[in-house]
Amino acid sequence: MNAEVYAAWLQRQGQRVVQSSSSYWHSDGYGVYQAFPYHKLIEPSAEELQELAYRHHAIALRYSSRPIGRTDSQGYHAVYTGGDYDFSALSTKARTNVRRGLRSCTVAPISMQRYVEEGWELRVDTLARQGRTLNEDRETWKRRSWVPPDLGGFEVWAAQVDQKLAATVLIFRMNDWYYLVYQQCHRNYLRAHVNNALSFTVTQALIRRPNVEGIFYGLRSLDAPASVDAFKFQMGYEARPVRQRVVFHPYLAPWINGLTYRVSQGLLALRPQSRCFAKAEGMLRQYLTEDRSTREIKLASGKAN
Repeated sequence: MNAEVYAAWLQRQGQRVVQSSSSYWHSDGYGVYQAFPYHKLIEPSAEELQELAYRHHAIALRYSSRPIGRTDSQGYHAVYTGGDYDFSALSTKARTNVRRGLRSCTVAPISMQRYVEEGWELRVDTLARQGRTLNEDRETWKRRSWVPPDLGGFEVWAAQVDQKLAATVLIFRMNDWYYLVYQQCHRNYLRAHVNNALSFTVTQALIRRPNVEGIFYGLRSLDAPASVDAFKFQMGYEARPVRQRVVFHPYLAPWINGLTYRVSQGLLALRPQSRCFAKAEGMLRQYLTEDRSTREIKLASGKAN
């Protein structure tokens, strides 16, 4: 399965999808576009970025390229690319939690119909637990979550306790990679470590399938603490370094500075549950940090010469 199928799924959710010479790009609002396939490292030209900005009214563009130098500010992809996966890949804490989780739940694929019908309760609880605003109702969730049979490559796995959904993960196969697209869990089952059991079982099953290069568990979040990804690394995933880039529209870029960043921080402090303000603060921070680190790399290179 490929990017065209994933693009069709995003479009059925109401997202805007465009294609450039280097990648596909999708936006779920506010003129912010993310490049996909997510694991692919691209080097779009200035002309390509400008065309996206002007032609498709992109306020900001996010994509991953090859890292430059050695700096922690550039970003990473959480991936697993080992030849096999078992308890030896886990941290000591994760091994204990996986064993507890496997004793408390069963993990297996479920139908898309069941995911759509019963997953709403998990979504509401997950967003509330993360302090995020719920901007949809149950019917919108059903419409966006449903993957019709004509779009192949998707599957859903679930951890169940007493035949009740405790945690789920939506998966998509992008050529020779698997994407763990969206994982959610109800707080009632967190102490049962169902997330550990689910991630372990799914990773083991997927990596053992034929012609699989790796499993992609997400980009480094621009608006969440580093502790969010600690779970993934305990589960044996690695932080593969990338240059995570944010490029603003040419009309906006000259106005991105320390002052505008402090304004974004103030707005987020007033509305800490706002996804829009959180994303804006994260993108501004990444843009300013990446810009500064790039200048420092260029200066260091000049001195070396």
